[in-house]
Amino acid sequence: MIELEAAAAVARTGGFRSAARELGLTSSAVSHAIAGLEGRIGVRLFNRTTRSVALTAAGEQFLAQVMPALASIDAAVEAASEYGGAPTGTLRLNTSLGAARMLLVPLFLEYGRRYPGVELEIVTEGALIDVIGQGFDAGIRIAEAVPPDMIAIPIIPVIRSIVVGSPAYFADRPPPVVPADLARHRCIRARMASGRLYRWEFELHGEGTSIDVPGILTLDESGLMVDAALAGAGLAFVSESSVAGHLRDGRLLKVLDDWTPAYPGLCLYFASRKHIPARLRALIDLIREGTQESAARG
Repeated sequence: MIELEAAAAVARTGGFRSAARELGLTSSAVSHAIAGLEGRIGVRLFNRTTRSVALTAAGEQFLAQVMPALASIDAAVEAASEYGGAPTGTLRLNTSLGAARMLLVPLFLEYGRRYPGVELEIVTEGALIDVIGQGFDAGIRIAEAVPPDMIAIPIIPVIRSIVVGSPAYFADRPPPVVPADLARHRCIRARMASGRLYRWEFELHGEGTSIDVPGILTLDESGLMVDAALAGAGLAFVSESSVAGHLRDGRLLKVLDDWTPAYPGLCLYFASRKHIPARLRALIDLIREGTQESAARG
């Protein structure tokens, strides 16, 4: 069955890599499946070059006969799944540490409460990876980082990063009014997973700018940046949600507010596939339930 699904996906998408993403497999697995099918029936189904994959005449005839049967099987499987029990198995997600902290209680723990038959595994890392090739069911990242060939489901429609400092830090210096004022401040710089230093990004009235801020402290984890800002070490550029409590109780103060607008937030993303596993579909339904409730609260 997987050999036939692989052949149909390659024919439909025009490539092994795109077919692999649709099926939730690696490119090598798709290649091996098609090679096995060709070997078993004794006919070459695809002409392969370094730049393209195209059906042979025999491949076109073979798939013309096979695909209606596959469609019937797909319909039967989907109909039967409606009668299935609660989701089971393991759901593996890849995300950043900051996103995992934001979603742990409202999404991940709620999912575990509703679907105790599913083992939920969350792997956090800063670098973007091929989630399908690394064996994950889905990934969670900010919208702009989602690969364009993936299906994206918004979790948090918008998020915002802001500049904060402690009252002690501002005791003997004026707060910055425009981003250029940061040149006269101590900033807690951020080292990204790629190894480069993050340039703080600002925007006002549609005009954007980025600044390589000065500072003697560089960190690679947002929680440490918040701790350093609380201790008066300097200004930090962090997600607003991560410091909401500190802002409410006055332990941190927000500056350059007009220069830090919200931007598209976190998305769950996964490869297009005909049959989404029940455990992943349950997570998608929970996410959509949450976004609908947020919209209703307005």
